[in-house]
Amino acid sequence: MRVVPFGYDPFLFEDYSIIMTIDQLHHIFLASSGISTDTRSIVKNNLFFALKGDNFNGNTYAKKALESGASFAIIDEAEYQESDAAILVENVLSTLQELANYHRKYWSKPIVGITGSNGKTTTKELLAACLETTFNIYATKGNLNNHIGVPLTLLSLNESHEMAIVEMGANHEHEIEELCKIAEPDYGIITNIGEAHLEGFGSIENIAKTKKELFDSVCSKPEGTVFVNHNNSFLKSYEHPRAISYGFNNNTVDFNGKIVECEHASIEVESTQLKSNLVGSHNAENILAAYAVSKTLGVS
Repeated sequence: MRVVPFGYDPFLFEDYSIIMTIDQLHHIFLASSGISTDTRSIVKNNLFFALKGDNFNGNTYAKKALESGASFAIIDEAEYQESDAAILVENVLSTLQELANYHRKYWSKPIVGITGSNGKTTTKELLAACLETTFNIYATKGNLNNHIGVPLTLLSLNESHEMAIVEMGANHEHEIEELCKIAEPDYGIITNIGEAHLEGFGSIENIAKTKKELFDSVCSKPEGTVFVNHNNSFLKSYEHPRAISYGFNNNTVDFNGKIVECEHASIEVESTQLKSNLVGSHNAENILAAYAVSKTLGVS
């Protein structure tokens, strides 16, 4: 990560002996009160990351962020480096992602990655409700599940958290692969494969390939474990020694469920009835998925 010190011309700067490492930036992060990308919600001692979008340039808000209490502003346009508190990097977004991955390794505890065409957020909330009975967990807030949201989720983890649930969304090919490089999940669950965001993929086969990047990432770890929905035709063929299967009316899977009530999704699995107030039989799959993961991770 190349950083240009305040007072140097970034176009003439060639002294690579003065480079802030990601380790040094992480020390600054640990001493901060957290990450902010919006000056409207700055908390004292935040690190402000000046992200860019189609209709905004976060660099233009760096001075305001510092005046509002941020300890440092991470920027990538030299004209906005007005003090030592403005840290100039080559690219703010990639620096945020690199810092998130470094912090994930530093935190080093188990992460459950969740993706799928539908049901991601519902399954995440169900799983969080189950796991928090046994562990101190952190789960993705709202729908912060993209190339910005996943890093922000990871940078919210602290020593008190014993486990994390990270939701991952995608609307184009290879996006899950990139998110997995940042989050490095230990467990993976794909709720289903459907035609959501078809325009960004071109075909449902490409959707399936992209979602399965989560499984490929998890299974590259020696102890990585994935959970396979055998009710989905695109997923049931996935095989791996550490794949745990679940489904309905299928005695060959690890967790075989039965729908007890459709209107308010309730199921029976392993002689246990699980009742919910969720409307629609499609939520039965989400409940069974959360059950399978929770039981595997030691929740009674």
